[in-house]
Amino acid sequence: MPPWGKAVVVLLVVIAAAVVWVLDDWLSESFAVDTRNRAELRLVLYAGNIEAELQRTQIVPILMARDPELRQALESMNFASIPQLLISLQEDVGAASIELLDTSGRVVGATDRNRLGVMRATEPLFVDGRRANDTIFTVHPRDTGGYGFAFARAIRSGTQVLGVVTVEVDLAKFERAWSGFADAVALLDSEGRVILSTEPRWRGRTEAEALALRDAPSAIERALRYTADLTGRGPDTFIASEAVLRSETRVRHRGWRLISYTGYGGVREKVNGVLALVIMGFALLLAMVFYLFSRRAWSQSARFEQESVELRQLNIRLQREIAAREKMQKELTVAEQTLAQSSKLAVLGEMSAAVSHELNQPLAAMKTYLAGARLLLNRRRSEEALVSFQRIDDLIDRMGAITRQLKSFARKGGDAFAPLDLRLCVAEALAMMEPRLRQRRVLVVRTMPKEPVMVMGDALRLEQVLINLLRNAVDATNKINAPQVDIVVTQGETVSLIFRDNGVGIADIDKIFEPFHTSKKPGEGVGLGLAISSGIIADHGGRLTARNLPEGGAAFEIALPVLVSTAETAA
Repeated sequence: MPPWGKAVVVLLVVIAAAVVWVLDDWLSESFAVDTRNRAELRLVLYAGNIEAELQRTQIVPILMARDPELRQALESMNFASIPQLLISLQEDVGAASIELLDTSGRVVGATDRNRLGVMRATEPLFVDGRRANDTIFTVHPRDTGGYGFAFARAIRSGTQVLGVVTVEVDLAKFERAWSGFADAVALLDSEGRVILSTEPRWRGRTEAEALALRDAPSAIERALRYTADLTGRGPDTFIASEAVLRSETRVRHRGWRLISYTGYGGVREKVNGVLALVIMGFALLLAMVFYLFSRRAWSQSARFEQESVELRQLNIRLQREIAAREKMQKELTVAEQTLAQSSKLAVLGEMSAAVSHELNQPLAAMKTYLAGARLLLNRRRSEEALVSFQRIDDLIDRMGAITRQLKSFARKGGDAFAPLDLRLCVAEALAMMEPRLRQRRVLVVRTMPKEPVMVMGDALRLEQVLINLLRNAVDATNKINAPQVDIVVTQGETVSLIFRDNGVGIADIDKIFEPFHTSKKPGEGVGLGLAISSGIIADHGGRLTARNLPEGGAAFEIALPVLVSTAETAA
């Protein structure tokens, strides 16, 4: 081989080493970031589940404190029907347990009949609940291990305390659900003490004390297995001398925090799969270079040795190609398995984002109604506050229906279709958005026929689309001095419903119905609302279109088939 040929080979080897080094660093960082994002997304969903459970259960003691049957039982000391009433209520609200205590602290009614007659006069839950004028919340250790979470509220008749009702929240179910994943998850209270964890030994300890424990049990072992040989680029912390990724989010309840520890499992396998393909490419290139130089050497050999040398070289080339093909087949198999796993995780991420987006609107409305109810209660306008509580109950039903819809998002269905008046759907959507419209001072102008506008569809799903379009219109007029939204309903060969606003318009209108495309700031939207709305309208046999108006603002138009009555069809 001539000197310049050796220089070419050395240059190719140096380039290959540099490319592998850079790719190893970049791919490791990219896959590690992907692992972190998935862990943070799961943590946000866990925190949302805890907040929803606490908010749902917190309202139960308030309603029970106003129950006339409970008051009458405490006044007459006749508790024969109370246990069955509490058991029925427990099944409806999904609480862990419900107990009714008289003024002496004796349990006179409970979902667990074995608790009847137990004295709880010295427990903080009874003492604080009797003294406070509002609902209190406590975290108390259990005799069987772990912690219990309960709300308590005094039942009063005027200024006289008749008894105390306690409702225990079942947060342990989330702990059991978390244990199904490889991540180690822990819930910390405001003092930094672990109150829920997939690791039983962590409960009651601070995070530092928990991390100092050795001989990590099963969940930690699953999360940290094979992480010691990773790239080691800035691990968040170490557990049992192994690097892990730490994620944290806040739970909007008394300063609680939710943390998780995730191992970098699978990152090295993905990186090695890509690097193997790159190395194989450079190996083939070097083989080609050596082959060219070998051919040049062969031409200088004697004629009588040329055929035998060429046959031997051909045999070597065939062996190399067979080995390379076998290695390529193995690496392609690993790459296909890795790609399939990544696709599954991407689908989970999309569905999680869809759940968060669709439940955000009812949760925001519930927060507004709760604030209004609290103000009305402070002003002793309890009857008006009950209206707000009824709205909250309707919103909870709506949230349950939304989650059922998301289960069948990918398939069409018409089981819930029924004749309905589109004007009522518009009125219901405006009622849902009334607090936000009043807050933004948006003028809503409705133009609708006096007679019913009948279509065949699912009222809840259509209201979901109208709320989403109305919310987008309000957001578009955020910087307008005199915001206005026009709603026009017309009926001809088809039913047309138009939302017009005087906002800033749509910047990239061609991509407006693509999933995860949004013009909002991070944290204000994920870009799924219009994609989901378009799919719902398509399921109803209609179409959803958007356009910018010449005078400014944007317009969204829903076109639906007119419902033809049986009499008209017969005629």
